[in-house]
Amino acid sequence: MYADQIPGGPALRIAVLGASGHTGRQLTTQALARGHDVVAVARTPERLALSPDPHLRIAAAEVHDRDAMRRALDGVEAVVSGLGTSRRQPDTLTSGARAVIDANVGRSVWLGGYGTNESAPFASLLWRSIVQITLRSELNDKRDAERYVRDAGGTVVHAAPLTTGAGRGAEGVRLSEAPRQLIPARISRADVASVMLDQAAAAVPLLGTVVAVTVE
Repeated sequence: MYADQIPGGPALRIAVLGASGHTGRQLTTQALARGHDVVAVARTPERLALSPDPHLRIAAAEVHDRDAMRRALDGVEAVVSGLGTSRRQPDTLTSGARAVIDANVGRSVWLGGYGTNESAPFASLLWRSIVQITLRSELNDKRDAERYVRDAGGTVVHAAPLTTGAGRGAEGVRLSEAPRQLIPARISRADVASVMLDQAAAAVPLLGTVVAVTVE
C-alpha cells in the first residue's frame, strides 16, 4: 500500500513508540512502506536494524523522560505504540501514554491485549483467567494507560496472542463484532501493525477500543 492508497488521506508524520521491539519494527517498516514520514522512538536505538531511509528519523527517548519524549514527538501528526509492559518498570505504558498526551499529538493508536480492560467482558472466562494469571500486576499499567488514551480521543487496538509469522490480512472491528472464542486465535504482529496504521491514517477512525481480527 502506497501513500495515495493510505486509508483516509495522504502520508502523515508518524511516531512509533517501542520501535526496537518486534511489533514496533513492524509498525516502522510498514509505515515507511506506506509512504509515511516516520520517527522511530526507542530507548536503545542501536537495537534498530533498519536500512537508511530519507523518510526515517531515529529518536533516542525513554518514556519516563518527559523532555526527551516531547522533543521526539515534536511535529508528529500521529503516534502508534508498540510498547510492552515491564515488570522492572511497572508504569512503562502509563508513562508513555502521558507523554503522548502531554505532546498534544493529534491522533494516537495504542496496542492492548484481548481479554483485558474493555475487551474482558467479551472474552471467555477461561481466557480472562489465563490473562490475569499471566499478566498479574502488569494489568494495572495496561488499564491506566488505555484509559488515558481513550479519554484523549485515541484508539486502543486489542489483539490476541501475537506471532512473528507473515501477515494474512486483518481488520479492526468493534468489540461487539469480534469473534467469541474459548481461546482467541493467534494473530501475527504484521497484521496487528497493519490494523494500527489503518486506524492512524483513517479519515474516520474507530475510537475507543477495537479488536484486530484476521480476515479469513
